[in-house]
Amino acid sequence: MPSSELASLSQQLKHKIENRTANVGIIGMGYVGLPLALLFSEQKFPVTGFDIDNSKVESLNRGTSYIYHIPATEIQAAAARGFRATSNYEQISAMDAVLICVPTPLNEYREPDLSYIQSTAEAVAPHLRAGQLVVLESTTYPGTTEEVLIKILEQKNKKGLKASRGEAANGVFFAAFSPEREDPGNQSVARRDIPKVVGGVDPASSELTAQLYKSIFNRTVTVSTPAAAEMTKLLENIYRCVNIALVNELKMLSLRMGINIWEVIDAASTKPFGFHPFYPGPGLGGHCIPVDPFYLSWKAKEYDFQTRFIELAGEINANMPYHVVSAVVSALNRNKKALNGSRVLVLGVAYKKDVDDLRESPALTIIELLRSEGAEVSYNDPYFPKVGRGRHYDLGMTSTPLDQVSQFDCVLIVTDHSDYDYPKIVRESQLVVDARNATRGIDSPKIVRC
Repeated sequence: MPSSELASLSQQLKHKIENRTANVGIIGMGYVGLPLALLFSEQKFPVTGFDIDNSKVESLNRGTSYIYHIPATEIQAAAARGFRATSNYEQISAMDAVLICVPTPLNEYREPDLSYIQSTAEAVAPHLRAGQLVVLESTTYPGTTEEVLIKILEQKNKKGLKASRGEAANGVFFAAFSPEREDPGNQSVARRDIPKVVGGVDPASSELTAQLYKSIFNRTVTVSTPAAAEMTKLLENIYRCVNIALVNELKMLSLRMGINIWEVIDAASTKPFGFHPFYPGPGLGGHCIPVDPFYLSWKAKEYDFQTRFIELAGEINANMPYHVVSAVVSALNRNKKALNGSRVLVLGVAYKKDVDDLRESPALTIIELLRSEGAEVSYNDPYFPKVGRGRHYDLGMTSTPLDQVSQFDCVLIVTDHSDYDYPKIVRESQLVVDARNATRGIDSPKIVRC
């Protein structure tokens, strides 16, 4: 395609973005896609949400919310401005910008599962048209945007369109990667204040992507390539993974030495430079931190490179649920009880406090481990009345009322929700094993901190 035609397509889209007339289609109405859709709607863009889950589509079109921290009123306000949801991918052709926010989990062998990106690309490709902007937001290894997403879009679109990085006789589409930076439950930083990193396949794609996101974010940061943007996201999360692994290891050593690691962290945090506090726990959860190190380690093997430091951190964090179960065994043994046959109540199954998100939650692993050792396991979580079947689990459980804590041989705190009355729980329980330091400040022989 001649440079003049490319510039014309770029200018047309730029004009639509400036005037808030660009149709924005967001694929994946989950914890990343739905908040993004609401941000664009607030800025008066015409927004369409795409999802293969018809229950989500119907919920959004009714004006109801299925994510705890997103009130229904926000969805209703967006609907009044024209927001709608659909499972019909034929409507992709009417979009000017297509933002992909689909899951990127691990498979059973702890290898990247790109099936959601692949199936989304295959669904989008037949409806792709010249001049559209396609942006991948899903966390993944460096190279995915160009090696997987764009490759499928180029091979399977019906018009012979190519990404704008090279010559194309039949027209081009623009493409970029811009990693999501959602932090569910974080009330201290407004979404608009989180800088948005963008990396396009060519300068035109980078410029258009940055302009689009500038409409809803107060700052954008442009890097040279999609791979650089992909690596940026991995660095952010692996940084957390490695530091959490370090403090988890120090916690286990401190337990043996009779030192309170939480007291140590508080003291170290008084240093005004060179230290940032990270906190130990029962294992890692969420959509990024437990997954991202494995994505990079897997990709590194293609370059004959072993990420030993990262893999060690992943190994330490993955072992934490086993450490918690061992602590339960020791605590019950102190009370002259075996784990086999004991009734254990797990408090909190969400991966972090005050969110309705189960993804990669260590509680799921802990429940399975306790069950495998013969424990009779129940749970309580104000955000999950029921826990049925997921991608890697099938619990089939219903939340147990907290007024029954006295009936359990052990109450295990896995997620430290703010709703819990910890002094009351300790008073009414026979034994409390605390994996989150939720009982800080409570002095009771019933408590075992692990």
